[in-house]
Amino acid sequence: MAATDHVAQAGRKIDAESSKKEAPLQDEKKLKHCFVGSIDQGTTSTRFIIFNGLGVPVASHQVEFKQMYPHSGWMEQDPREIIQSVETCIEEATKSFTEKGHSIDSLKAIGITSQRETTVLWDRDTGEPLYNAIAWPDTRTQSIVRELKGRKGADKLQDICGLPLSTYPSALKLTWLLRNIKEVQRAYDVGRLMFGTIDTWLLYCLNGGKDTNVHLTDSTNASRTMFVDLHRLEYSSEVLDFFQLDPKKIHLPRIVPCSDAGAFGSLASGILRGKRITGCLGDQSAALVGQLGFEPGMAKNTYGTGCFLLYNVGEKPVMSSHGLLATVAYNFGGKRKPVYALEGSIAVAGSAVKYVVNNLKFVDSSSKISDCAATVEDNGGCYFVTAFSGLFAPYWIDDARGTIFGITQYTQQGHIARAAMEATCFQTKAILDAMEKDSGHKLAELAVDGGMTDSDLCMQTQADIINIPVDRPVMRETTALGSAIVAGFAVGVWTDFEELKEINKENRTIFKPQISAGESGKMYKKWTKAVEMSKGWLDSDAEP
Repeated sequence: MAATDHVAQAGRKIDAESSKKEAPLQDEKKLKHCFVGSIDQGTTSTRFIIFNGLGVPVASHQVEFKQMYPHSGWMEQDPREIIQSVETCIEEATKSFTEKGHSIDSLKAIGITSQRETTVLWDRDTGEPLYNAIAWPDTRTQSIVRELKGRKGADKLQDICGLPLSTYPSALKLTWLLRNIKEVQRAYDVGRLMFGTIDTWLLYCLNGGKDTNVHLTDSTNASRTMFVDLHRLEYSSEVLDFFQLDPKKIHLPRIVPCSDAGAFGSLASGILRGKRITGCLGDQSAALVGQLGFEPGMAKNTYGTGCFLLYNVGEKPVMSSHGLLATVAYNFGGKRKPVYALEGSIAVAGSAVKYVVNNLKFVDSSSKISDCAATVEDNGGCYFVTAFSGLFAPYWIDDARGTIFGITQYTQQGHIARAAMEATCFQTKAILDAMEKDSGHKLAELAVDGGMTDSDLCMQTQADIINIPVDRPVMRETTALGSAIVAGFAVGVWTDFEELKEINKENRTIFKPQISAGESGKMYKKWTKAVEMSKGWLDSDAEP
């Protein structure tokens, strides 16, 4: 071969290598000007966040909405106010988006993520809600839970649906509504009763309500109702029979994968009218996706109103024998199989902080709780079992109630504030221990997100108590990011998980344990004692 040929071949090789290096830059430039919107409908507020293809939020708006507590243990929300909050957030965030010089045409799709289990019922003919939404922490169904645990077939339910009989799933809320609300019973009797979790209600309303009658849910939200066979991702006739429901009298939403270019419809009105909704998943699944937890063994913990730890177990569900839930992690559809998770659910996390602010009035905002806790060196022997809705995973103690132990004349506000934060950290430790027993693997590091993670003190305490590093991202809107990702996948913004690997990875903070395992073990032993002492505060014969 002539020297010139070698040079020419070398030149072609250099050009090829250069093009390989330039391609990602071209992709990055394209992704920077390609956008996906995310509706993040949470327990106490709603957001609409617009992300670019690099996972960076470029516009957002947030609205809080009213929580109703008509009786002790009850928690309700107005379904109309929820949809209004969504519409407001979309309008305001999109105005901000266009004011920054972006075109609505560059917004490729919209994803939805929402609080799970919260139950809405409405009339098929009128499209109007028949009662307030019963929120997921609500405990009015305690006597129904006790009753159903004695019903034939109760012992088989968790093997089918992955969830235990408790006040948590939607099925129990529906049972209460059918027994206690005449309008619901009447709609059921004549076959007009529409059932849904918040995602279903949002999809129904955003698509035009009764005029289009879009009635859908995704795999992750469906798996939180108790009605779904977790292995087949279809409604279980055995579970419906157990709850004595006639499928001809109640309209259950059709179950589809989380990512779909056509199934979820489009916005029927407003500033983004006609924009497709192409992704939908429950908030905790969205956070796992937003943390890029795509490999078995990966886990995340979200510290919101409650606290939820999801551990990716792969393509087959793992039924827990240590108090955890089996659930769908995510389901991208197409050729990808559904992925499952073990979940540990803590009913009270950020809501305990709000309790200290609003009820005890130690400080005037949640952001100052860390400052209050930092006025003391430790909890002063004070342990706060924040069982406002009983205790969820891994304990499942319905008759526990919030109790503070170890109070003396030495106890100050800072001790109780610190104990309120530590309660979530101790429960996370209990969940991780259960996950290790169920999976056979010890987690090496815990990825975290959610409002409470803004507190360095809380995250350092978490690392100390679980005795492994805690990994906190700079951009903590991972739940909204997760719904943007599933929506973006449906329309080709991203096509492979590998394309996401650098999203939200820069400048993360790692909190490493600063106390010995022995010290944290002593603290956890006292917490366990406090949990035992918090049991049995309700009369077993009393109505919830």
